[in-house]
Amino acid sequence: MPTGLTQDAGWEIGVSRTLPLPVAAVWEFIASPEGVALWLGEGARLPTEKGESYETAHGIAGEVASYRPGDRVRLTYGTSTLQVAVSASGEGSAVLRFHQERLANAEERERQRAHWKAVMGEVTDALGVA
Repeated sequence: MPTGLTQDAGWEIGVSRTLPLPVAAVWEFIASPEGVALWLGEGARLPTEKGESYETAHGIAGEVASYRPGDRVRLTYGTSTLQVAVSASGEGSAVLRFHQERLANAEERERQRAHWKAVMGEVTDALGVA
């Protein structure tokens, strides 16, 4: 099976980075309007109730599958599923993960890999992490 192709979720991509910040600080930013604009899209408000919908200024729409404050949010993202998670990684540091599944094919996977790497760069810049 090719890299990124799973039996259950089809094509998927994950991008993660360990940040020298506490989980709470990373989550607070990711869930803030400024953070949401970076990863979900300009004009989007992050819904927190299961089944609640959103739409970005660029026309990407979806709804929340689950929301656990301080931990993760899982939502539909167009025709795919996106999860953003923050977890502890040793004392005072956190791992931020973007994971997208149910992508159409290998080409979309590569496009989304580049997208999430760029988003991670924007998030780390905004957090002041080199």
